[in-house]
Amino acid sequence: MTFEVGDKVIYPNHGLGIVERIEEKTILGTTCGFYHLRIVANDTTVLVPLANVDGVGLRRAISDEEVERLFGLLGDGKIDNHQNWKGRFKDNSDKMRSGSIYDVADVLKSLTFLAKSKSLSFREKRMLDRAKFLVISEVSEVVRQAATDIEAKVDTALERCLVTKARSAARTKVVKAAPRSAAAAAAAPGRRAARAS
Repeated sequence: MTFEVGDKVIYPNHGLGIVERIEEKTILGTTCGFYHLRIVANDTTVLVPLANVDGVGLRRAISDEEVERLFGLLGDGKIDNHQNWKGRFKDNSDKMRSGSIYDVADVLKSLTFLAKSKSLSFREKRMLDRAKFLVISEVSEVVRQAATDIEAKVDTALERCLVTKARSAARTKVVKAAPRSAAAAAAAPGRRAARAS
């Protein structure tokens, strides 16, 4: 993937950056091209070798249509959660590094859900804050709205997700309980007849 000066790009785990320059540098006798990115959140400059763009997961910011898909995903009620802290942390770390906004949204959903039932470890709390920041900053830039407005929309979508998840969990319990009660009801007349004789 190639970018031009002025392109808005996403640098995994750092957020939105703007390509300010493309230049060649010679380091230890090797000459290669670099993108000069200015990371918007903290106004720092990052050099990304042109040859390593795919390796670091540099990508274009999502489109307006993808913003709709992202909010749909945030509110869909599908949350995967490892019970095992170690497995969960590894999966979430991999998703955060992938560069995909949809993976980051998955992390945001699962850690938000988890935070409702127990307090998160320091590292998971930090990851939750980072995931939320990355989603809000990218969407805010794409739709050109204030981060506070986008945060309110993200919170609403997450609330919808938790409600949908709770409803589907309640339905699953009812479905599991129903066959037992039906079997008990079918067995009941036989018991009554046995008592009567």
